[in-house]
Amino acid sequence: MGAARFRPTWRQVLGRGVYLGVLLSVAGLTVLVVLAAAGWATPPPWSWLLVVAGPPVAGLLGAVLLRERLGTEVGAEGIRTVTPFGAGVQPWSRVVDLRAERRGTRTVVSVYLDSGSSMQLMAPYSGGMFAADPQFEMKVSALWHLWRSHRIGGVPS
Repeated sequence: MGAARFRPTWRQVLGRGVYLGVLLSVAGLTVLVVLAAAGWATPPPWSWLLVVAGPPVAGLLGAVLLRERLGTEVGAEGIRTVTPFGAGVQPWSRVVDLRAERRGTRTVVSVYLDSGSSMQLMAPYSGGMFAADPQFEMKVSALWHLWRSHRIGGVPS
């Protein structure tokens, strides 16, 4: 593939990592509080710090390491969504529409296929706070242009 590659921005990746880390911290704190309140176990003092700080730091590190494994690649073959667990390609001949849509708190790019199904691209997307992408409209426009160019007869190399 090679015409274009879209990844979550650094701010989006770091925000998602911290968010997931904080959720894990809240779950860990809940477990520690329940264990301490029930008298089943008395957690050592360092465990509280580990449960509060560990998951957000791990989320940040994981986000930095996984950024290269997330996104969307567009080329002559079609649209490829890339995740840490693999990739899936939809050839241009199957793509009938491409549009930005609101899903929850984010605006994402959805690709509609000739089978009637749709898929949501991993990037680009935009949302509030850390999920905002100031270049989202430009990226969607580039994707739309690539799709239209391939649909009409390909893009020059």
